[in-house]
Amino acid sequence: MSSNIETSGGTLDTVKLVFALLLIVGATIAFYLFPQESTLLRVAGLLAAVAIATLVALQTRKGREVWGFVQGAQIEVRKVVWPTRQETVQTTLIVVVMVILVAIILWLLDMFLGWGIGSLLGRGTA
Repeated sequence: MSSNIETSGGTLDTVKLVFALLLIVGATIAFYLFPQESTLLRVAGLLAAVAIATLVALQTRKGREVWGFVQGAQIEVRKVVWPTRQETVQTTLIVVVMVILVAIILWLLDMFLGWGIGSLLGRGTA
């Protein structure tokens, strides 16, 4: 059993990720440094920088792992069974009724405790 950890491209991956981050930071700074330029041009430049940074980041092992995670999440979202409109309305009504019921119970409890403490302190009777 080898105790060495394989770090193929570890340093190069770090350089790529730092470059991608610096590209995004630089584009964001440039966006605000040139307010006299057209907003459309600045937004297009920012989006282009983000796209290039994403492509660079996807060339790393970590980037490929994140992309795999995103694809797996999309597959899982497709498996979700979404409720029908009727089920959603019924569940919402049940929640609203329960909230109102609990609010009334807490209001009555608060009034009872307030009356009881007022009676103990002699403030309840005049």
